[in-house]
Amino acid sequence: MEESPKLTIEDFEKVSSNQELLKLIKEKNIPFDKVARRLFYEEELRNLQIELVKLQQWIAKNKMRVAIIFEGRDAAGKGGNIRRFTEHLNPRAMNVVALTKPTEIERGQWYFRRYIKEMPNTGEIVFFDRSWYNRAVVEPVMGFCTETQYQNFMVQVSEFEHMMYEDGLVLIKFWFSISKDEQLARFNARIATPLKRWKYSPVDRKGQELWDKYTHYKEQMYSRTHTSYSPWITVKANNKKLARLESIRYVLSQFNYEGKEKASTILFPDPNIVMRYYRSAKQID
Repeated sequence: MEESPKLTIEDFEKVSSNQELLKLIKEKNIPFDKVARRLFYEEELRNLQIELVKLQQWIAKNKMRVAIIFEGRDAAGKGGNIRRFTEHLNPRAMNVVALTKPTEIERGQWYFRRYIKEMPNTGEIVFFDRSWYNRAVVEPVMGFCTETQYQNFMVQVSEFEHMMYEDGLVLIKFWFSISKDEQLARFNARIATPLKRWKYSPVDRKGQELWDKYTHYKEQMYSRTHTSYSPWITVKANNKKLARLESIRYVLSQFNYEGKEKASTILFPDPNIVMRYYRSAKQID
């Protein structure tokens, strides 16, 4: 039986770039689809992160305030996306907010107050790993708020966001959408991986049981809080890598920053992956 072609140590010593490696793999007729996808992802991510650095500098220079919120079901990839957004940014001009449950004092205050304190100063970008929209979906599903608290929030939230809009803050609202089967697969992967086991919580365990209830409250959130000045942007996230690339492209597409025309990759998102929520006739979650 003829042996499959392989790469040798000498082959690796000869190449000096991903492009040269791909060319060598093709010349040897080695199956490389998976390798090619990985190399494409790494190259695209690098190019997009370069653009994020340029965008951050432009935001700082122009004293803008930008807040990006990452919402979605448990295991939708919110934290992983935020890491790819932030890993090369200047930490002095950005912040990641992932608030724990309210303190006793905070529970006696206006609901939005704890989030107002985290809003960006001039020249900053703030990334919210979950946000005030906890009260729109997670809290009513899990019984963490009363019906009155929920209804008050739904009445107030669009006005709250409109005030920020009028004050010049740029708000981007992402919902990362995954299927029920994909969520279960990710939960199982967390349990099986010691380094990820901390991510799995009692609330996660309820995610599958209460799937339809989550869907109901998500739809209520969409219909009552999607506005022209603060739209919901849905990201199909069953493919983690595509979701990361396309959500970064979306953010970049929203600003005319300096040096944008010199980008080494496409800066407009795939409309099959990223869309305003009502553009999708069939939602996967």
